Amino acid sequence: MIIINASVFMPDGSFAQQQFVRISGSRIAAVGPMHALDVLEEPVLDAAGTTIYPGFIDAHTHLGMFEDSLGFEGDDGNEDTDPCTPQLRAIDAVNPLDRCFREAREAGITSVLTGPGSANPIGGQFAAVKTVGKCIDDMVIRAPAAMKFALGENPKSVYHDKSAAPVTRMATSALIREQLYKAKDYFARKRECEEEDRPEYDMKCESLGPLLRGEIPAQIHAHRADDIFTAVRLAQEFGLRYSIVHCTQGYLAAEELAEKGVYAMCGPIISDRSKPELRDSTPENPGLLSRAGVKVCIVTDHPEVPIQYLPLCAGIAVRAGMDRVEALRAITIYPAEIAGISDRVGSVEPGKDADLVFFRDDPLSVSAVPERVIIDGRIILDKREGVSK
Repeated sequence: MIIINASVFMPDGSFAQQQFVRISGSRIAAVGPMHALDVLEEPVLDAAGTTIYPGFIDAHTHLGMFEDSLGFEGDDGNEDTDPCTPQLRAIDAVNPLDRCFREAREAGITSVLTGPGSANPIGGQFAAVKTVGKCIDDMVIRAPAAMKFALGENPKSVYHDKSAAPVTRMATSALIREQLYKAKDYFARKRECEEEDRPEYDMKCESLGPLLRGEIPAQIHAHRADDIFTAVRLAQEFGLRYSIVHCTQGYLAAEELAEKGVYAMCGPIISDRSKPELRDSTPENPGLLSRAGVKVCIVTDHPEVPIQYLPLCAGIAVRAGMDRVEALRAITIYPAEIAGISDRVGSVEPGKDADLVFFRDDPLSVSAVPERVIIDGRIILDKREGVSK
């Protein structure tokens, strides 16, 4: 199809007026001003009066892992029987038929990163997936897309209740460090040894290979400033690409984090201060970090905040002082870059997946709902035509 007469949110943060977007199959084929449009041979969709944004991206969720309206039988996010479980894969647990996927795409969230919770120091592999589909294998953008780590209160609490390690921050870091050194040694022996002397297959070490080779980043759960700097220390020690998930006290050391090149995934923003690590939580955090030079994503941590409220979370960050364009980037191009999937999603550019969201109103306002949602070139939602898939 070809979309005409639209305003488009551009990769540089500007809004280009009177644009066309040509879609070929599942990809964007061309974007440009209406006066440059050649003969219209495709079906035409007139987007006059609307602004097109790239499909929104939530960079940290547990979508389909802690299922809606279910108890233990639907909770598959924390394998809290072993503190180090890098071999666990999100795609083996996600239920794409959880109704929250539908709520996500109807709110304009077309891609998410989903994976294990924060019970374990090393939780397992996140996956980047689209929010439409019935089989997870057909929805994958990238898997694995990240390795999940957790510091601070969560793993301490989980294993204290079991009278097992870790019950201190020291033990949490030591377990992570030990497993990473084991994996480094494992790969060194694989490289150096003859075939007959190579080490026996180790699934935990093999699963950490993409992380150690720099192919995927770490997502490190940390709220307190001291835990954030422990995450930085561990990442630097092993040369890891990484982002700090939650980064709740990040604003207390924003300049220092900017100097270290930290990526921050801020959220959930709409929540109470339900545990000690959240006592300094403030919606001003994303804006303070961003102004200091930290690249920020805004996340829901679904189901902590229902995923359909991702744009509202960005709006609250703007109300608390974050630049509006930076807030839009925090749910589009920045999460795509941090996840290593910006070649596919995150901006309206030729060659990228045709994931588009149309709004008549400010998408960060409380009353805004998408007029249309397109994923992989298919119209998933059209309020005018009464289409919702």
